[in-house]
Amino acid sequence: MKIALIGYGKMGKLIEEMALKLNHEIVAIIDSNGKTQGITLENLKKADVCIDFSSPKNFIENIKTLSYLNQTVIAGTTGWYSEMDLVKQLVSDHKIGFLYAANFSIGVNIFLKIVNEAATLINQFDVYDTSGFEIHHNQKQDSPSGTAKSIVHALLDRIDKKEHITYNLADRKIEPNELHYTSIRSGSNPGEHHVIFDSPADTISITHQARNREGFARGAILASEWLLGKKGFYTINDYLESGSHV
Repeated sequence: MKIALIGYGKMGKLIEEMALKLNHEIVAIIDSNGKTQGITLENLKKADVCIDFSSPKNFIENIKTLSYLNQTVIAGTTGWYSEMDLVKQLVSDHKIGFLYAANFSIGVNIFLKIVNEAATLINQFDVYDTSGFEIHHNQKQDSPSGTAKSIVHALLDRIDKKEHITYNLADRKIEPNELHYTSIRSGSNPGEHHVIFDSPADTISITHQARNREGFARGAILASEWLLGKKGFYTINDYLESGSHV
């Protein structure tokens, strides 16, 4: 593939390194410090796919420009999900291929499927309470993370007694219908997510801990290979369920 990188921070640089290892070509790097002027037809005319790991505040303007230019887009940026309907409309109007993930790590997405199954089972046993937390490096721009939100949505969907989420500091007693999920930002941790099911008799903990960011980069490139030539709005689950990664 010929890849254009939108955003050239830690993830952008790692995707470049991984892409070259996998015999792909980087044909454009757009790192405009939050300005979308760098995204032009001239810059992107050689690209088969654009991989966006920019920032939440710039993503919507990026996708408006990329869809207008009929570019295939992999979205690794999080923090834009309140604008999901707008993005779906842009994808539909311009008939582009678009795939997003809160987390491109294959391991994290396996973890999410395990959490879904565990929550369905735990829902049958009222004695268990549910909570969780996540840890990321101190440079991460969103809190809670997109992956944490995916975990929370899975739990709320499957555990009947949990009706709404409380993130971070509550400074009061947590109510029985609240799901408490907290975030920690410290040091260089590439990502750690925990789900806890606790009863008076025991505790069940499910954890995913990334050792580095390589899994995120590899997953984004594999998803790009799968998306190539497709039109429409996809998520990482569409890729995983396709069996193409086997």
